[in-house]
Amino acid sequence: MLSELRIKNFAIIESVALPLGPGLNVLTGETGAGKSIIVGALGLLVGERASTDLVRTGADKATVEGVFDVSQVPSLSAALDERGIETEDGVLVLKREVAAAGGRARAWINGSPVTAALLADIGRLLVNVHGQHEAQALLDPEAQRGILDLFGGAADESARVSSAYAELAAARAAVRQLADRRDEAHKRADYLQHVAKEIGAARLVEGEDLRLEEEARKLTHAEELRGLVGELSTVLDGTDDDEGAVRRVAHLQRALATLQRIDASASRMQELHDAAYYALEELSREAASYGGTVEHDPARLEEVERRRDLIFRLTKKYGGSIAAVMETGREAQAELDLLDTASLDMRALEQRVDAAVASLAAAAAVLTKKRRAAGKALSSDVEAMFPELGMPDGRMLVELSPRAEPAATGAEDVEFRVALNVGHDARALSRVASGGELARVMLALKAILARLDQVPTLIFDEVDAGIGGKVGLMVGDAMRRVASHHQVFAISHLPQIAARAHHHIVVSKGARGGVTTADIAVVEGDTRVREVARMLGGDADSSVSREHAKELLATASVSGDRTGARTSEVESDPAPRRGGSRPSRSR
Repeated sequence: MLSELRIKNFAIIESVALPLGPGLNVLTGETGAGKSIIVGALGLLVGERASTDLVRTGADKATVEGVFDVSQVPSLSAALDERGIETEDGVLVLKREVAAAGGRARAWINGSPVTAALLADIGRLLVNVHGQHEAQALLDPEAQRGILDLFGGAADESARVSSAYAELAAARAAVRQLADRRDEAHKRADYLQHVAKEIGAARLVEGEDLRLEEEARKLTHAEELRGLVGELSTVLDGTDDDEGAVRRVAHLQRALATLQRIDASASRMQELHDAAYYALEELSREAASYGGTVEHDPARLEEVERRRDLIFRLTKKYGGSIAAVMETGREAQAELDLLDTASLDMRALEQRVDAAVASLAAAAAVLTKKRRAAGKALSSDVEAMFPELGMPDGRMLVELSPRAEPAATGAEDVEFRVALNVGHDARALSRVASGGELARVMLALKAILARLDQVPTLIFDEVDAGIGGKVGLMVGDAMRRVASHHQVFAISHLPQIAARAHHHIVVSKGARGGVTTADIAVVEGDTRVREVARMLGGDADSSVSREHAKELLATASVSGDRTGARTSEVESDPAPRRGGSRPSRSR
């Protein structure tokens, strides 16, 4: 549960520490005092979007910090462990900060920096905020379907339907894609045949263009190359009238041998001579071999140029390289092959679609059966609560309207229908419920779902709008019953609900240093009587208002409290502490 909420420089709040306890916590105060601002601060803490508008005028940053006791929620501790978050003695501290300059927001969990996304993820496990807008959201069929599935424990069945539908959608998409490709291939068949034939007939080989370019250059310069090779051979091998370089170097052997007999240190010159001789001899052989490959062949040159022209035309037409042209040919042939294999492939895909349809129908049938049973049980439970909420003749019906075919959410549309007055047929919530009635229907659903909801803290932001009198007492009792499963924090303007609280907190607005600010105080005893008397609309100090307030508070003690939390008791003349209230601790 949320044990303390600390807010600093947020909107009109300078610094407050809001203590909360188990059971039903109610926050009251004059209109505009800042009650909803506290809910806004809590929303920021659990991941809602940050804005510079939230920072109090003149402050550098706004800070919200929440201390949560999670020691009694094993499932929550396991979820925290999965995310690598450790608690100390079952305590979890969330903190959010928004800078006035630039609106930069930062977040921490137990003192360690975290992303806003992780903070929101953890926040959803800790707090669930229910406001007036959520009552309107109850009119949304998707919200109604979600409530029904939650109540019926149909999460697994719903997930299987969603998965089966995704498989069906994928199979149908594959059929459409194959059909589109086949149709496109039919339209392009003549062109594809031309492309495949033209590229196939060329019998291209990767790297062929480079080899042909080299051969063409050699054939074009054949006469010049042969002349250069002849010159090399003449120098190296000589002519009939003159010795070549190879023989001349060989003749040096006799002189070198004599040198070494006289001076052994001249052996290095022998090594260099041998290397030079063998190198010249190898050069001579290489020149002769190369000369044998040089041939003046105009016919071959013409053939090479024709091949190069063909490759140039194909690369210009189908791609910038031989590899690109060959890939174009393969793609064209693959599209043509599709015309031959499409029928077989289509039959296989249609069989996949048929199997997916059957699988979806089976999964949807299981979900529908579970929804029918859950719908009857939910209707019965809600109707049982209607008298306690001032709607003794109210009836509720969960209607399942079959769809033409199952969708990702099942084979039916879900609609909550109610008849809240005698003699009226059940109609959709959006057509029959006033704001107050809608709030009470939502409260009935929340009270029923509370035992299923794993979130420890529920926030109700003025969900009592549009009700009053005896109905207000009934709504207060209903909130106390919800508080037997959860910690409940309610923002209320009704004295009937405030009187039902286990912990009553008052927010007030004043000025400090010339700037408007909001403060809070936990009220008990006579101070609480005064606050309830004020909410009743009379003079808080008049005996009539005070007696009425005491009566409301006294009835709370015998209203069937099953929370185990401390119930406030009104004393005739209690000794107030610090003027009868426990003010917030400023930080």
